Formats: sequence, structure tokens, C-alpha cells
Amino acid sequence: MYQPRSYRHWIRDTDLVTFNVVVGETDLYLSAETNLKRKALRLVKKYRDTLEGYIERHPAFRDSLEALPVDEAAPHIVKAMMVAAARAGVGPMAAVAGAIAEFVGRELLAFSPEVIVENGGDIYLKSPKKRVVGIYAGDSPLTGQIGLEIEGAATPLGICTSSGTVGHSLSHGRADAVIALAGSAALADAAATAIGNLVKRPDDIAGGLERARGIEELKGVVIIVGGDIGFSGEVKLCRTSPQAGKPPVFSASG
Repeated sequence: MYQPRSYRHWIRDTDLVTFNVVVGETDLYLSAETNLKRKALRLVKKYRDTLEGYIERHPAFRDSLEALPVDEAAPHIVKAMMVAAARAGVGPMAAVAGAIAEFVGRELLAFSPEVIVENGGDIYLKSPKKRVVGIYAGDSPLTGQIGLEIEGAATPLGICTSSGTVGHSLSHGRADAVIALAGSAALADAAATAIGNLVKRPDDIAGGLERARGIEELKGVVIIVGGDIGFSGEVKLCRTSPQAGKPPVFSASG
């Protein structure tokens, strides 16, 4: 069943041109300096064809819930998903949404110095300026109240979300949102899934943060369960609700 993407438009990008690209299950919301919809559509088709062709020859890539040995001869996007899955300890398809967002976004940078690609809650962001990414955590009272403040120098960056209460993605946990940040959106996607699988109640937040610290090249993580939140690494939170006045900023410790 189609679920409205009610979390969209939560990146403060009113100075950019936004457009939507849908191919099969892939539903991208993009922002750039100009309308690059035709180029983005071509790229989505290219990477979907690459993944579907590889899966046809190697069905375990689609079906495995555990990391697979990295196929050095695989197409670049497939290899990136395998590497991300191995670091996070999950199946390679846990990285698919982040990988598509990243690979499409990286190619679009040839036509726009600023690109934001959102794919089902997983974001690839390249910006020369500070951006605020709103956090959507379903029925949590923190939804719409806080966001991630991302400095331009920290990009390109993958900002990916896993939830056990929102959407149709597979998660063994019950966190309202686990947001992972990494230089690779494929890694951020896989890591969010791995950490989200561990978090079923507020008491699990500490264990989730500890798991995040053990994932190589992960920059930071935010975990939300109901009204409880934990975060670590290179994370800067700010208030985003209109009633909050001037947004205070919260800095996470390493």
C-alpha cells in the first residue's frame, strides 16, 4: 500500500528547485539549483537495471539478511552495498535506498553544485551551506520538534533513517527512528538498520549507541523511542518547531 511521504519538505531548501522521480519502488524527492528531473530519471533507471541484473545472477544478494563476501568484480553500486553491509553486519539490501540516493546524487553534482536526494527517508546531501534536516519519528512527540543541523563542510553526507514503527522497511526493533550519519549513504542506511534492530524500548537506547560506536566510518547516530532520545558522535540537534523561538542547539559528545 502506498504511504504518503508526510516527512518530505522537512529539509530547509526553499532556495532550490525540487522535483520527484518515481521508477518502480524507487521514489526520489530531489533538490538542486535547476530542474534535473530528466537526468535523474535516466540515472535511477541505470542503477535499478544494474541492481536487478546482478540480483538475477546472484539472488542471495537480494535475499540474505546477513552480510555476504564482497564481490570485487561486482558493479560499483553493488560492491558499495556489500561493503556497507559487511561493516554494519546486515544483508546488502539494507543499504539499497541509501545507495541509490548516493549514486544518483553524486552524478547529478556534475550539473549542480548542491544536490539533495531523499529516498524513503534516506538522504544524500551535498551543500556548500548549512542545512537543517527535520526529524520524522512517527508518533513520537519529538516529530517536527527537532532537526539535524548540517554544516556545508560536513557534506557530502548520508543521513539515513530506520524505523520499527513507521513505513514498510524490515526492522526487528521498535524504535520510532534511528538516524545514522556517514560519508557514505549506503553505510548510513545499513548502519541505521543494524542499530534499529537492537532497539525495542527506551532502555535499549544505550546499547544502540554502543553498537553505533563499533561501526567503522559511522559519523554519528540519533535514536528515538517515544519521547526518549539518545545521540552520539558528530551530531548537532536544534529545535525546529515554530513555537520554539530562536532554536537552541544541542551538541552530542563523542
